[in-house]
Amino acid sequence: MSSGPVWINGALHAPEDARVSVFDHGILVGDGVFETIKAVRGRSFALTRHLDRLATSAAGLGLPEPDLDAIRQGTLDVLDAAPRWDLARIRITYTSGEGPLGSDRGTTGATAIVAVAEQQPFPATGDVSVVPWPRNERGALSGLKTTSYGDNAKALAYAHEHGGAEAIFGNLAGNLCEGTGSNVFLVRGGRLITPPLSSGCLAGITRALVLEWVGGEETDVPLAEFTEADEAFLTSTTRDVQPIRAVDGTVLPTAPGPVTRKAIEAFAERGAADLDP
Repeated sequence: MSSGPVWINGALHAPEDARVSVFDHGILVGDGVFETIKAVRGRSFALTRHLDRLATSAAGLGLPEPDLDAIRQGTLDVLDAAPRWDLARIRITYTSGEGPLGSDRGTTGATAIVAVAEQQPFPATGDVSVVPWPRNERGALSGLKTTSYGDNAKALAYAHEHGGAEAIFGNLAGNLCEGTGSNVFLVRGGRLITPPLSSGCLAGITRALVLEWVGGEETDVPLAEFTEADEAFLTSTTRDVQPIRAVDGTVLPTAPGPVTRKAIEAFAERGAADLDP
């Protein structure tokens, strides 16, 4: 992986010299939040929306309010010092800082990190696998983008073992929820639909932009009906809009279908016209 400099609490470091304490609670107990941001040839996309969501996640987790101006400048400094890759992934991580070897938080202050690395484009289409573990739409972390990603890592490994490039979660109500790092849209009878935030899915930035730029309905979808979609696609920061070819080996009628293709084209056009929508 080709990576660039790392910003930690106001200072830039070479990647081989970037260090945080082994007692940081982001490491010990996953007590942190993060954002992934796309950069195209050295310019970030939707940075303001991502920073706003970082603050929302931090507040939801009970972390100190992050200094968004400092993190924004750190992001710009990292991009300025990094190679001008065609596509890059920026990772902002914000934790409660050093703490004891338990769940109680420490008092030394938060840790803020900005890192960047080259990102390879996603394939034109992708297969997905539905995992047997549901999202808890009523959980304390529901809808927050936290660093507690153990369930996602396990789910993605399960998907790879079953021929999928992404894992799809249902929720406790038996409805479609989200992927490990993506939101899900599907088309039935010409209607573009996506699970509502009440399903427990993350309020994805790309999800929100697709709803604004293309339209669509937020409605619960029984998980069992996922394979009955006429077409479907994933949205995320680094994949934009990616058509789903098959669900658990069931090939969908078309990928991309006409509605998906419209979403791809609209997102590409609108995203190129405004890098901070």
